[in-house]
Amino acid sequence: MEPLEQTSPSQTKDITVQAAHLSKSFGAFEAVKDVTLEIEAGAIYGFIGPNGAGKTTTMRMLATLLEPSGGEAWICGLSINDHRQDNLTALRACIGYMPDFIGIYDKMTSREYLEFFAAAYFIEPKRRGGLINDLLELVDLSDKKDSYIEGLSRGMTQRLALARTLIHDPRLLLLDEPASGLDPRARVELRELLKELSRMGKTIIISSHILTELTEMCSHVGIIERGTLLASGKVSDILGKLNQHLRVVKLRIRPIKTEKTEILRNILLSGPGVKAVRPLENQPQTDWELQVEGNEAELNNLLCYFVGKNVPLFGFSEQPTNLEEIFLEITGGYVS
Repeated sequence: MEPLEQTSPSQTKDITVQAAHLSKSFGAFEAVKDVTLEIEAGAIYGFIGPNGAGKTTTMRMLATLLEPSGGEAWICGLSINDHRQDNLTALRACIGYMPDFIGIYDKMTSREYLEFFAAAYFIEPKRRGGLINDLLELVDLSDKKDSYIEGLSRGMTQRLALARTLIHDPRLLLLDEPASGLDPRARVELRELLKELSRMGKTIIISSHILTELTEMCSHVGIIERGTLLASGKVSDILGKLNQHLRVVKLRIRPIKTEKTEILRNILLSGPGVKAVRPLENQPQTDWELQVEGNEAELNNLLCYFVGKNVPLFGFSEQPTNLEEIFLEITGGYVS
């Protein structure tokens, strides 16, 4: 499938990440092909794709851990291709990178672990104690500060690694599969923590091949398949391009007799802008789904039409499209 046109933010917006024709090859294999994107400050950007799509390779290039084969990228206005020491120092100060495999030292306590990284980032000793306490409180590990890491759960370990990623107060967080292996409760805790970091002004790129992890979290998405970025931008903008004003509306009605089902179907299908109707969950007497073409005003007219036709409505609501549906629509149902 050809990539969708990329979303172009206005010049007045604060852009944290910009990439232009970014590529990476390993011999004859092209892992990332001509990726161009922009990510606004404060966005939670879901980097979506199957395993092997190029997510980790792209994030490692943005983190300055892997040199591009072609193209350019800027983090907070600083080029990843400028290898002068002063540029690299300033650039890496802007970035907090959490890889999919986290280096954890089991024989350290949580506080010792953060103290080690605070020293590595040259944070003044007199600031370290207060900073570490604040970070442990942010990730809800204050009561575990003197616990050895080997005794922490997987979710606690992930939150501790995120605290380490934040220790130098970076503007950009690159989180590669941070929810991998977490139980449902830990995933909810991580999601709420990332939302709080976004409210604090952090820009977050979070990669995953499990789309349900990102559905309730992301303001922006990038969909990558086989190294090619197929779509990038606000979720609402991408939906607008895909749907072209085609909306999904769910109706809930008072139960009717089975023999009147076909009459009801014909009334629903005759509504203004209605392109298709179908009963849901084998309950044609109660729940129906409609595909409707039109804007908000035309949905209003459709509701008035049904009321005028005496359809016994209990509910009329537009259904949001989740990331899984977006991904399947853009990739044509590709499965890794």
